[in-house]
Amino acid sequence: MARAQARRGSPRYDKLLSRAKGNRDAYALRSVYLVQGVAMWFVSLPVQVTQFSAGGLGIVAWVGAAIWLVGFFFEAVGDLQLVRFKARPANKGVVMTEGLWRYTRHPNYFGDACVCVGAFPHRRGCVAGRALTVLSPLIMTYFLARGTGKRVLEKHMRDRPGFADYVERTSGFFPLPPRKKTHDP
Repeated sequence: MARAQARRGSPRYDKLLSRAKGNRDAYALRSVYLVQGVAMWFVSLPVQVTQFSAGGLGIVAWVGAAIWLVGFFFEAVGDLQLVRFKARPANKGVVMTEGLWRYTRHPNYFGDACVCVGAFPHRRGCVAGRALTVLSPLIMTYFLARGTGKRVLEKHMRDRPGFADYVERTSGFFPLPPRKKTHDP
């Protein structure tokens, strides 16, 4: 499986697997898939707690559902826009600045954070369970906005033509109207 990822040309997997001493598949299992599995379990804790909770849906659950829907929209539409943009040969090496990408440099990360936050407050009857799982959306949002998500991707993109200007005028995470360039007359 790790070899299949490496053959597809993912630079992050290639770099990670180049550190393997011994069996690359065993290394990938420990260093990639096990870590991702634990993270997935942790991020899904709010949903796990909710499924065993009594009580009906209150206003907080409906607000959570609305946040989840906003997140799903940003992830799905942002990814679709990026796929279509990359499919055009003229865009090879060009920074995506259209659609949702005009308002945030990472609509899919913002969407993923909203999905995690929106999945958190579901049932009225599980206050103790919610207290135990509040770290899940907070930590996931941190990793997306400040940790391994945005930071790693932008480090990879910083040398692309036009990226510095894009960073200057476009919000890093939360969707906001584009800023005017500071050096415009």
